[in-house]
Amino acid sequence: MMKLTRGEAAQFLAEHDHYVILSHRRPDGDTVGSSAALCLGLRQLGKTAHVLRNREVTQRFAWLHQGLTVEEPGEEDILVCVDVASPAMLPKAFAHLLPRIRLRLDHHDAAQSFTPLELVDGSSASCAELVWDVLSCMGATMDQAIAEAVYVGLSTDTGCFRYANTTAHTFLTAARCAQTPARLYDLTQELFESNSLGCLKMRGWIVDNLRMLREGEMAVCAIPRQVELEIGVDEDDMDNISAFPRSVAGVCVASTLRETEDGEIKLSVRAVPGYDATAIAVKFGGGGHKGAAGAVIRRPLEEAARLVEAAMLELPARSCL
Repeated sequence: MMKLTRGEAAQFLAEHDHYVILSHRRPDGDTVGSSAALCLGLRQLGKTAHVLRNREVTQRFAWLHQGLTVEEPGEEDILVCVDVASPAMLPKAFAHLLPRIRLRLDHHDAAQSFTPLELVDGSSASCAELVWDVLSCMGATMDQAIAEAVYVGLSTDTGCFRYANTTAHTFLTAARCAQTPARLYDLTQELFESNSLGCLKMRGWIVDNLRMLREGEMAVCAIPRQVELEIGVDEDDMDNISAFPRSVAGVCVASTLRETEDGEIKLSVRAVPGYDATAIAVKFGGGGHKGAAGAVIRRPLEEAARLVEAAMLELPARSCL
């Protein structure tokens, strides 16, 4: 494995051709936006590039991949993954391609090295920012389509610039997006100011079923699959739901567990500065950032919730005021 700078990653991409870009399982705005922006930028520079179709992409972000996808990579294609912190984050349908991935662009500081070449910057709030930097090094013109894809990535991974991972570089990248004709206001309204009735009902259920630990310093919510079915929420409704328990006043660390249709438990941990969400996630084979981390647990929901609570209580008490 060789660690690359932004310039070195740009040089690699400039010297080769025929790329297929992979995103992660249960795709969020950053992996979808980053893959779209990289594909668009490479095409603009005369490269042949596609995004490998990820069937888990929901309607909320599907427009970003429109006209960019391919069903399978060719034998000579170079595979690049974006925002993928570990092999476990790849969709099951992509698992057979793992040995072929040449380059990884990522920003998870608890990432696991698994590709020959990697550009990983844990100080970057989003992978989309890295993609912007690499394309800039390559001389790409940041047009509306690239800017909108990057903005989706950086805004969703920072909670619209509210999370502690937001940096000056994040704002500078957003400002450069604003210098294009990108529809930043419309995107912000759609991503952060519009909630379905199902999403609001789900939040109500969470309030009624939230378990508080250590006198309100921590919160845990375990959501059975049946509850999601009864309320009628979909993946778009549940996007970013893990941030909701952390928004309760006084809560410094919050864990949300969701029972998926295939019987797995998706763990999402959110924490304020001074706490490390990855300290919980890594106990279950996951990873992420100090402020946001996740894992997949293959245990019954109630048992998984007990294990997560125990892991949370092992964290030292700190003030999050």
